[in-house]
Amino acid sequence: MRNVLVLISSPAHPALNDGAISAAADVLRARGATAVGTPDWLAPEIACDLPFDGSIEDPGDGIAMTAIDVVVVPAAGRRKKLLVADMESTMIENEMLDELADFLGLRERIAGITARAMNGEIDFAGALAERVGLLKGLPVARLDEAAKRIRFMPGGATLVATMKKHGAHCALVSGGFTYFTALVKQALGFDRESANVLEHDGCVLAGTAARPILGKEAKLATLQHLAAEHSLSTADAISVGDGANDLPMLKQAGLGVAFHAKPVVAAQVPARIDHGDLTALLYLQGYRRSDFVERNDP
Repeated sequence: MRNVLVLISSPAHPALNDGAISAAADVLRARGATAVGTPDWLAPEIACDLPFDGSIEDPGDGIAMTAIDVVVVPAAGRRKKLLVADMESTMIENEMLDELADFLGLRERIAGITARAMNGEIDFAGALAERVGLLKGLPVARLDEAAKRIRFMPGGATLVATMKKHGAHCALVSGGFTYFTALVKQALGFDRESANVLEHDGCVLAGTAARPILGKEAKLATLQHLAAEHSLSTADAISVGDGANDLPMLKQAGLGVAFHAKPVVAAQVPARIDHGDLTALLYLQGYRRSDFVERNDP
């Protein structure tokens, strides 16, 4: 069959059962599926494939299930050969500028600017310059302290290890800063990382980021460059992110995943994961739990 409806729940709170699968099949038929195949469990109670034929637009609107993500993917070409991932609020739970702002008592102020930028309400580059400017004079040593606060998103280490074992190239691309992306790259096993550079004199932050700023255009360009470098098309890539500056690369990749995303992103990206962890990206590609290279999150 040409299409697959993938149903995924959080591994921490498995919620998928035969009743939910049967209900999803009924909705597919009601919405015009010409044929619905036999359910194929990828992981008991966590993830299941439901193959079908016919064109179904955004089944999530019709299949509303508590704590279950519902995504349609083409049956062909599911496994991708390139992963391009955002870092903050995607591979890690933090926004690192907010963590740095905490040392100056400015977390609430800077977090507000961050939220507006990630929801596409204000220009990313301008918002970055404003936030970084507020950090002028912060001791460089505080970067080490902020790094100790990094909380890794569940499933990230397994996602990267599994894709790499199966021949994929994995890249971390962030509108954040190289100081932190270097640490996350090493901890999770990414092949490379790209981010902005915080300028300083060795003692204190200058309140500026080196130009050019890595924003949405640069994220898209990185996806395109890496695909070409590895003799792939962008259709061979999976990208993942949560903010407005991720939208171009999410839309360009063969499979773009809005992960626990801001409303403006969730509204524009069909593949949305709101409940599952990062291993959901493996299920979307048709991996079974038995295929995973299990890694503990750092």
